[in-house]
Amino acid sequence: MKKILGYVIRDSKVTKEQAEILTHIHVAFGLLTMEGEIITDHHPFLEQMEQVRKWNPKIQIVLSVVPQEPDAFTAVSASERLRENLLNSCARLVTEEGFDGVDFDWEYPCVPSNGMNCCPEDKHNFTLLCRAAKKGMEKAGRGSVSIAAGADLYYIESVEPENLAQILDYVCLMTYDLKCGFHALTGHHTALYSSTGDIFRNSCDQALRLFENAGFPKEKLLMGAAFYSRKWDDVQDRYHGFLQYTKAGGGYGPNYDKLAEEYIDRNGFVRYWDDEAKAPFLFNGSTFISYDDEESLSHKCRYVKREGIGGLFYWCHSGDKSGVLLRKIGRELS
Repeated sequence: MKKILGYVIRDSKVTKEQAEILTHIHVAFGLLTMEGEIITDHHPFLEQMEQVRKWNPKIQIVLSVVPQEPDAFTAVSASERLRENLLNSCARLVTEEGFDGVDFDWEYPCVPSNGMNCCPEDKHNFTLLCRAAKKGMEKAGRGSVSIAAGADLYYIESVEPENLAQILDYVCLMTYDLKCGFHALTGHHTALYSSTGDIFRNSCDQALRLFENAGFPKEKLLMGAAFYSRKWDDVQDRYHGFLQYTKAGGGYGPNYDKLAEEYIDRNGFVRYWDDEAKAPFLFNGSTFISYDDEESLSHKCRYVKREGIGGLFYWCHSGDKSGVLLRKIGRELS
């Protein structure tokens, strides 16, 4: 059975229909403290957990963890004492707090991005961190350990893929933001395949093959989909704005809900389809928007089945309150 996984943030609500489609929910986020403890009591989804489990007794509800302070991942992973604290905290997540596992969203080991601190030792220490979490699950008698991974070569070279592949139950490969604030070139931010003429050759397919070649079994890899968009402004009106240089990178655009209501073939925006990339985009003469929709998700789901990938996940649940996109995924993968 393929995994269908949604990241649920603080403003997300899960309906009965959605709970019955999902195999996994990642609650975003728990906080890792400088002492190796994981904090959960701030998250509104805790009030929904019991009801969601009644709707779908087989669903796996996992806590996704980010650092409370910029040093937390680097500091905890580097200390045997703090990793022991983490081990015990992971066990309590399962035995006392009702979670089915832990998911580490360290963006990224060895990489000084997102305001996080790092060091070269992160590469090996991340393996030790995940191993400690796995031992915590073994102490609890059950529970999974997963990570959210950057979908490019820099990530593979910043971790120990073969060691992690032995420890982790699955990997959420973040095959979105492939064009983002780092890119002043317009393009698809979550395309299944690369497009001719795109000098940045990243895509879902490329990332999945990269991770498989690095040692991750493909049945442990989950492809990422986006329930939100990326947009570029002040774009030259050539080729419908596609692959055009701009003065700034691609910022966050509207979630799918708003795209459907106000943008897709509305208010001057025209939807175009790139059959090579299997991805849609919008252009109104000056603003370019990249996103996932039912058609692109259909191609992604078929790829998952055809290639033997472990499943598909999305960021994030509140991006499509109508449930249109999740229903499409459910129909294709169930």
